[in-house]
Amino acid sequence: MKRVYLDHIAATPLDPQVLEAMLPYLQEQFGNPQSLHSPGQEALAAIQEARSRVAQLIGAEDSEIFFTSSGSEANNFAVKGMALARREKGQHLVVSSVEHQSVLHSVKSLEKFGFSSTLVPVDKDGLVDPEDVKRACRKETALVSVILASSEVGTIEPLTEIARVCRSAGIPLHTDAVAAAGNIPLDVRKLEVDALSLAADQFYGPKGSAALFLRKGTRILPFIDGGIQEGGRRGGTENVAGIVGMGKAAELALTKLAERRERLRSLRDRLIEHLPLKVDRVYLTGHREKRLPHHASFCVEFIEGESMLLNLDMKGIATSSGSACTSKALKASHVLLAMGIDHALAQGSLVFSLIDSTTAEDIDYLLDVFPPIIDRLRKMSPLYTKFLEENTK
Repeated sequence: MKRVYLDHIAATPLDPQVLEAMLPYLQEQFGNPQSLHSPGQEALAAIQEARSRVAQLIGAEDSEIFFTSSGSEANNFAVKGMALARREKGQHLVVSSVEHQSVLHSVKSLEKFGFSSTLVPVDKDGLVDPEDVKRACRKETALVSVILASSEVGTIEPLTEIARVCRSAGIPLHTDAVAAAGNIPLDVRKLEVDALSLAADQFYGPKGSAALFLRKGTRILPFIDGGIQEGGRRGGTENVAGIVGMGKAAELALTKLAERRERLRSLRDRLIEHLPLKVDRVYLTGHREKRLPHHASFCVEFIEGESMLLNLDMKGIATSSGSACTSKALKASHVLLAMGIDHALAQGSLVFSLIDSTTAEDIDYLLDVFPPIIDRLRKMSPLYTKFLEENTK
């Protein structure tokens, strides 16, 4: 049976060059970076080199990169640490309604300690209006957090315009760029953000290695106490191999970015154009043009996402429904609901995400097996039966 993996927004495979760079730090080069002897200092030097490579990927300075264990940790670090550091300014937060759960749950945690929040709405394509951010901000607003690109619908937000709003109000801006970093060009200077989260497993690096960009001079409280690592902002022995892997993945991503983006965009557009032609009542979610180049997402009417995932898997196709952190929850995505999509339709979401090894033949295989799967599932759907009865009277 043919195997087609189209769930790379959850994680990408490890590039062989990344693995090669990591191996010495999993074996003979095991020194602790905080040790003063030569093996320790060699490990520290490897971390600093990786820090420089990650900084180059997003146009930052080396000293502005702080390594974490995941994108979710980076988001927690930014939202909680920046908000608490500015608590004397105020205890109000502004976030979009389509944020990743790691941002939304961080806000909920802060609300237990007296903070309040405002959720900024999005339009039918998942876009945040900068004017809505402006209206949501108050004199006591301590932080604004707006995602750069949604892993669920692929929409890329107007961060530069939102940053200008925040800058004029003197409010720091954090963005979750986990789905974007390594897949589209990023320059934190042009974006004018104060903090940005990214993760290695989105650009062919290892799971368990991520980072937070923190603009020089931005106030933040340490997220993990107990050590001097990462400038005293994140205690604990460093994951040297993972950090080295992230650095190598960042270097490769920067080199291949333009070529990769154009190729994947072509395959993405092929899928976006042809899937709704193969099956009726299949709707693209997210903005048609302002979206990640490797991302195509849909809602299929009358069927739940879980049923489609299982049936596609039996045909050798791996994909997802919603984000990696919510796909097992078996409930409608908060992102789709925020976009005004009906709850029943939102239950039928599918997300296809591509990588370098994805081929036109893979897309064609999906387009071939998808219609009979949907036809079979709809014949078992009470909603579809009701729809047919109502439309044949």
